[in-house]
Amino acid sequence: MPKAIDDTLKGDLIRAEVATIGHWRRWGFPHRSIQRVGSGEAIVGTAVTVACPSEDNSIVHHAVSLLREGDILVIDRLGDNDVACWGGVVNYAAKLRGAAAVIIDGPCTDIREIEQAGLPIWCRGVSGRTSLPLGNAGRINVPIAVGGAVVMPGDAILCDDDGLVVLPPSEAAAVAKRAIEHQSRAGGTLASLREGQSIAEMSGAAAKIRKAQELPL
Repeated sequence: MPKAIDDTLKGDLIRAEVATIGHWRRWGFPHRSIQRVGSGEAIVGTAVTVACPSEDNSIVHHAVSLLREGDILVIDRLGDNDVACWGGVVNYAAKLRGAAAVIIDGPCTDIREIEQAGLPIWCRGVSGRTSLPLGNAGRINVPIAVGGAVVMPGDAILCDDDGLVVLPPSEAAAVAKRAIEHQSRAGGTLASLREGQSIAEMSGAAAKIRKAQELPL
């Protein structure tokens, strides 16, 4: 299993917001079609990766049996977006193992059971077609891609209602620090708006528009 991210990094990263990081970082964001089931608090954890082919969910069951407290299970469905590899029973098993969240580049099933269990899930919606433990294939803790974002075993993942961001542990502390500093300035921005300042002038958009209008057609 990959090295777990430490509590200090978790404490810093949980104070950041995915959308704040999205203001400047241009990679590590899975496609927006991978959405949270319901809503809730932000989650930070260590990526445990799974490559799960089509209708065979054996590797998912195996991975769940290895999960540690605070792990985030990340499942690459290898292009399949029709068959659900995740349902109510395996979800309950993951919760009992202490999983922090589950991210699936594909659908889940048993949506009501999943919502009632309270384990945060991000996926591509719901499907009534389900997988079976066929024992044919699959890999655990290998490099995968989820929603176009590369995920390595042991990566730090921040999840909230706005989406997901995947961060190499070596970069995560600096990213969290920058995001927290950015967020701390938001109160001053709102105060300036209440005082009547123009958002276009404050952001620099007005100056750029004026400059663009000066250019010859």
